[in-house]
Amino acid sequence: MLWCFLLILHYLGNSNAQVNPGLCRYALGMQDGKIRDEDITASCELHGSTAAHFARLEEQRGDGAWCPVLMLYPDSTEYLQIDLHSLTFITLFGTQGRHAFGNGNEFARAYELTYSRDGIRWISWKDRWGQRVIPGNVNTYDIVLKDLRPPIIARYVRVIPVTEQPASVCMRVELYGCAWTDGLSSYRGPMGQTIGKPGPAIVYLNDSTYDGFQESRNSYGGLGQLTDGVLGLDNFAQSHEYRVWPGYDYVGWCKDSFHNQYVELEFEFDQRRNFSAMKVHCNNLYTKSVKIFHRVECFFKQQLVANWERDTVGVTTVMDDKNPSVRFVIVPLGQRLAKAILCRFHFADRWMLFSEISFQSSIADIGDTNPLVEYSQPHRREDCSQAPTSPSTPKLDVAQGLGVELRTSSLPTQTAKGSLSPAVTSTPSGLMTLGLDSSSSPTIIRMNKAEDSKTSTLIGCLVTIILLLLIIIIIILWKQYWKRILEKAPRKILEEDVSVRLSHYDDAIVINNQTQIFQTNPTYESVFPLDLEYQEPAKLLHKLPELPQSAEDSVCSGDYAEPDLTKGARHQGFQSMVSHYAEADIVSLQGMTGNNTYAVPALAMDSLLKKELSVGEISRHQLHFREKLGEGQFGEVHLCEATSVHDVSQPDFLNTGRSSLLVAVKMLRSDATTHARNNFLKEVKIMSRLKDPNIIRLLGICIRDDPLCMVTEYMENGDLNQFLSQRVLENHFTLANNLPSVSYRCLLHMMTQVASGMKYLSSLNFVHRDLATRNCLVGNHYTIKIADFGMSRNLYSGDYYRIQGRAVLPIRWMAWESILLGKFTTASDVWAFGVTLWEMFTFCREQPYSQHSDEQVIVNTGEFFRNQGRQICLHQPVDCSNQMFDLMISCWSRDIKDRPSFEQIHHFLQQQLANGS
Repeated sequence: MLWCFLLILHYLGNSNAQVNPGLCRYALGMQDGKIRDEDITASCELHGSTAAHFARLEEQRGDGAWCPVLMLYPDSTEYLQIDLHSLTFITLFGTQGRHAFGNGNEFARAYELTYSRDGIRWISWKDRWGQRVIPGNVNTYDIVLKDLRPPIIARYVRVIPVTEQPASVCMRVELYGCAWTDGLSSYRGPMGQTIGKPGPAIVYLNDSTYDGFQESRNSYGGLGQLTDGVLGLDNFAQSHEYRVWPGYDYVGWCKDSFHNQYVELEFEFDQRRNFSAMKVHCNNLYTKSVKIFHRVECFFKQQLVANWERDTVGVTTVMDDKNPSVRFVIVPLGQRLAKAILCRFHFADRWMLFSEISFQSSIADIGDTNPLVEYSQPHRREDCSQAPTSPSTPKLDVAQGLGVELRTSSLPTQTAKGSLSPAVTSTPSGLMTLGLDSSSSPTIIRMNKAEDSKTSTLIGCLVTIILLLLIIIIIILWKQYWKRILEKAPRKILEEDVSVRLSHYDDAIVINNQTQIFQTNPTYESVFPLDLEYQEPAKLLHKLPELPQSAEDSVCSGDYAEPDLTKGARHQGFQSMVSHYAEADIVSLQGMTGNNTYAVPALAMDSLLKKELSVGEISRHQLHFREKLGEGQFGEVHLCEATSVHDVSQPDFLNTGRSSLLVAVKMLRSDATTHARNNFLKEVKIMSRLKDPNIIRLLGICIRDDPLCMVTEYMENGDLNQFLSQRVLENHFTLANNLPSVSYRCLLHMMTQVASGMKYLSSLNFVHRDLATRNCLVGNHYTIKIADFGMSRNLYSGDYYRIQGRAVLPIRWMAWESILLGKFTTASDVWAFGVTLWEMFTFCREQPYSQHSDEQVIVNTGEFFRNQGRQICLHQPVDCSNQMFDLMISCWSRDIKDRPSFEQIHHFLQQQLANGS
């Protein structure tokens, strides 16, 4: 029963989430700099030292304030604009004049405010009596604060100084409020009505502060009394406000005016959200024929242009004819994803009065994962995947791992997920009571009574406890089994017998020719304590064949995976490729610089070892050192200039007609282990097989004496990460000022080349395992070639998750199944390609998931595994089109089969390039 009690506490803790105007009075950032200079603009400015970004309260930068022009006139409409970047609940506005240490004496005696939620439609703020002009300052020193009643919900705010006669005006300002977590951008519905006959006793239940449009007795496109944070009193004719008309705090409707016997309200939000509950503050003065709603049913749609979904969420309440107190009625919304909600509130008596409606939700960063063929859809997907729905009774959001179920709708068509409301208690009749504020009476909603709620809850908790005990027993037995297996294993373990997995053994230390294995990733044991797959799943340990040469030390893993080409695997489709790698025995190679370089199926490795090298020996005297690019566990990477390259018999790509060529030299340390030397030779043989315009190619080798070296191509402009981070997207300003920039078309051209190179690797069933901009090199004319030594560079050490101080895996680019299950396939490379696209559109200014720690990134991969709609994907970059973002979203599909192949991706990008997108 402990779990059930914790569930109740969870919902009680979230029962008061609406904005409180009395507490929502935090400075939003003009004074402390949280609002950036570029977010403060103006219609004009007197000169540079009185520009818009100097309009910061109590700051004396520049000439001390924003001054629009030399002289303002009564008909002037100059403004200062502030962009808050998200919807914000603004309750207070502060102004100050310009002092400038005695050199200035200008201030605004009055001003107006306009605001916008979308940057298109601007609304003039009015107080409760309809007045627009706000009294301002009387001197240059004092700060004047103005309470905004009603408050403003907006992203953009403009302050317009007002003067009755020509005057010089300068201003410093600050905004106060808090984040508008509801995300509600507008609601629509029938206009409020009046109770009583015209005269002193009439009560106006109209939405007097609504800032949208009103016509044909309907309101739309705005917000008003239902979102002002003010809760109505028990007596609806009274108000918290001073000198307002009776009924000011409420919006109400009479049953006689609605032939369907319900009021329909539609709510639109700033973006798609995951909704857990709706809170409706209702009046229940039943002595005046006013009661809470009898029943509510809510419809959802995930795009504004879409149709309403069939599945609804609804509850039926039980009337309270004893307590006339106001109350919140909390309607569970079952974690439904939506950008718009339509609710029908059915009358329980003649009148229904609401003073506030709020929503408990989280931003749904998870979007569609449709294949590439659906990219033509015009809307932007803001999330990666929809929260799963079930045609039968769903599980509780918080108790999904416990097997607890709750039926939340008495509607015959109900299929949406339910959730417990606060302080749930059982009653003899099988009803569930919703706990309310201490000042409110309880409201009862009638649940689907297929089973007695008390009995089902008890059974669910007992089953949960039994399951937990069974899981613990299985874990103990599983660990004892593996302990016995390891104790019986020989002391000398082949390198290939241990796979580098974040979910298994990740590192090895060689001491006196004996391999000691350490489990170096306790993170997963703490994050996923009940999931056996995350710890030591037997299916992730591949028993690998012995190689012709001895392999004795250390641990190895790989980047490329190649099948047996003699069996025609290169002609298999994308789906067959995935299944092949889920089961194939993999021979892993560790690159000499410490990065995971290749992972090749055993049969293919045998065939490779029998082949002669297709590259020639290069004399060390031809290589002239220029700089050290990086180093790893067994070797280093140097940038060199190769001279007299025409002497080497490689006409395909060495006979360039130039006397010297820029190359990268991978050099194995002379003290490297025998196994590292073997891996080096295998890497050479595999690299010599790769011949594609968009893949770095092996030019030659130096293996006649130590240190062993391999010489590969290098590009004039370095890696793509550094190349893009030093440039911006081309526009008129960059062209006029000759600034380093890249056009959108050139950016798309580079993306297409990356896809082409990966298409070639996937045709051979090679798996790269570390695709990122740091591993793409840039040549002249925006030529791109994919490389593999980005991990060796200290510059990118922060891109790799470290275990015991050593760089291991690029988790921010890896698919969830690669991190949790150790599965590396072409489909996991597709995931990394989506992240690489995101890097390119952001011009490498930001690391993927930069706001999250490595541990949080790992936890997020667990959400992909659970697939409960809580996983977080990267946001859409500013310059990224909807179609390109849809491509990224598809690459990040939870299911491997839903990700496009590189052939599909390459074809799509070619079409975009041909269309000039």
